[in-house]
Amino acid sequence: MKEKADPARDEHAAYPEVHASRRPRPDGERTQTLVFLHGGMTGNWSWHRQVEAFGDYRVLTPHLPGYGARRDEEWGGLDSAADDAAAFIADRVEAGRVHLVGIGLGGLVGLQVLARHPELVDTAFLSGVPAAAPAASARTGAAARLRIWGGEWFARMQAGAFGVLESAENDAVAPATARAVAEDVAAAVLPAGLEEFDGPVLLTAGAKEPQHIRKGLAPLEGRFGAAQVRIAPGLHHAWNLEEPLLFNAAVRRWAERREAHPRLGEPA
Repeated sequence: MKEKADPARDEHAAYPEVHASRRPRPDGERTQTLVFLHGGMTGNWSWHRQVEAFGDYRVLTPHLPGYGARRDEEWGGLDSAADDAAAFIADRVEAGRVHLVGIGLGGLVGLQVLARHPELVDTAFLSGVPAAAPAASARTGAAARLRIWGGEWFARMQAGAFGVLESAENDAVAPATARAVAEDVAAAVLPAGLEEFDGPVLLTAGAKEPQHIRKGLAPLEGRFGAAQVRIAPGLHHAWNLEEPLLFNAAVRRWAERREAHPRLGEPA
């Protein structure tokens, strides 16, 4: 696939958006593309353990609007973010469909991509998607987190805690972006058209995630023709960082074999 540089988006990024494959696939087939959409309280740097593990793939880790090198951009809503991500993918992938992975906010954006641009996606692996409205107590907690979310020190603390050596003030999220994203997440409505996506979808959540996220999995599963639901035992929301070996193995098994990893449990 031909690389298309985009200096305007990548010049000041604390973490790159495009990661070329570093080794051929074991089966000798053409290199495929994985796209990772980050959560609302992190940035694209949160996928660094996945970038390290998928050297036989071409990996895209786009900044969502208002994050990272795009901190000065306005958050325009979930549908706008999905169109933005789809344009990013289409501009960089000239052959074949991608394997889409999203967590939290990235999962919500991923749902919009599946509904609005299904032709781009082969398989989808979505985790911790807040598809059901949170309880009042959860909304109160989210409002409290907004008071610290997005500051430069907070971005550095998160990146350092998860072992990212290069963290910059560009990873901070503007307060206006934080508020707008939180409002969209709290009021998220499942997009129309999910039924039209006919590829395999794996919907996951950590067993220690908030109850409303786990409860939202079943109705979300019903919106797809070929979806499965699994729970990551003993893990929290950001289990791509908490337990990267399991997360990476689960993503690989789903992308390559369309099978849920056996360590992921059935929902209670």
